[in-house]
Amino acid sequence: MSTFRDVEVDDWLRRGLPGRCAFCLAPSEAGRPWCRDCFALLPWNLASCPRCAEPQPGWFRGRVCGHCLRRPPAFQRTRVPLRYEGEIVRLMQRFKFHASPRAGTVLLALLTAAWSERDVPMPEALLAVPLHPERARRRGFDQAGWLARRLARRLGIPIRVARRRRNTPSQRGLGRRERRANLRSAFEVPTRLPPRVALLDDVMTTGATLEALAEACRRAGAEHIEAWAIARTPRGQ
Repeated sequence: MSTFRDVEVDDWLRRGLPGRCAFCLAPSEAGRPWCRDCFALLPWNLASCPRCAEPQPGWFRGRVCGHCLRRPPAFQRTRVPLRYEGEIVRLMQRFKFHASPRAGTVLLALLTAAWSERDVPMPEALLAVPLHPERARRRGFDQAGWLARRLARRLGIPIRVARRRRNTPSQRGLGRRERRANLRSAFEVPTRLPPRVALLDDVMTTGATLEALAEACRRAGAEHIEAWAIARTPRGQ
């Protein structure tokens, strides 16, 4: 939940520092909330598995990782432009745990700026990873839903709603297999989906949450599913 101080700082940054970089407060690029130097130094997830977006060595760029070859996920492709490191961690924490609208706006701008560099076929519907109602009430902020509503408006695509059937225990500290077991049959999609959909979360760790939601989407009629997130946690973190 945002505090008065967080809102006050956001208002001050928006009104008192127009045209300033969100990272270093230097003059920003025209129409962008960052300067050229900070943008270049962000932890871009360039060498990653195209199926799950897990960061890989530079020479591995464009190749499917061994884990996805052994056990292909329920989604066909993952688009995650950044690694969850450095400035992105700090920005994400302000957004996720303090409901900072400025931080969320910058993260959303980074996501769409990365896509502008390549041809991204648009899905027919966008689904945010849902919070269980009990957890949403306790946290007071649904970060994936906030991002999805604004991204859908920007891209001109409809939002479809998924539901979390049970309030699963926290994924923190669990390995890949334990995360999959924890989320088995955790989601449902109450309406029929079009063939091509995208799923959105803020941070992708092992992909277990997006995998479970993709399986629910497949049961609801989706055929081509993409997983989207802003940042990917490198293995071992």
